[in-house]
Amino acid sequence: MSRIGKKPIEVPKGVKFTFLEGKAVVEGPKGKVDVLVPQGVSFEQQDGNLVANRVDDSKAAFHGLARALMQNAVTGVTTGWTKDLDIVGIGYRAELKGKNTLVFTLGYSHPIEVPLPSGITAAVDPKATRVTVSGIDRQKVGQVSADIRSLRPPDPYKNKGVRYAGEKLKKKVGKTCAK
Repeated sequence: MSRIGKKPIEVPKGVKFTFLEGKAVVEGPKGKVDVLVPQGVSFEQQDGNLVANRVDDSKAAFHGLARALMQNAVTGVTTGWTKDLDIVGIGYRAELKGKNTLVFTLGYSHPIEVPLPSGITAAVDPKATRVTVSGIDRQKVGQVSADIRSLRPPDPYKNKGVRYAGEKLKKKVGKTCAK
């Protein structure tokens, strides 16, 4: 039995579920999220909680996955998801152009414009070295953050580039001159 799949999901007030064929729609105070539900896994409400059930043991691999996806959707529509990115390097910075476009200066010969998908918002701090990506869909927030990080991944020798806040990097030793 899946340990994660057995845990009930606490349903806060104001969160509604609609179960359709192969997917569930979770609505809350922050918006609406669609969740794909694998075949063989179903959800039912019991005592204010949402419980994941599976048809048989052949669907055990999807039991915990479906429960985790539903938990992420419930958290997203109630509190939302955020990811912080730090920009390290001389002259490296970010700015918000309009409501849904980020412009990065990362040491290339041209600035890089990144359009934000619907449902995702970004904020840039006053020093222009920290970007906060937020939204209600955890997968979208993570993908947009990964796309931004891939514009200039941290250099292993100088540690310059775009990194996640709190990310630990190993700095490599440079060349030594021969005597």
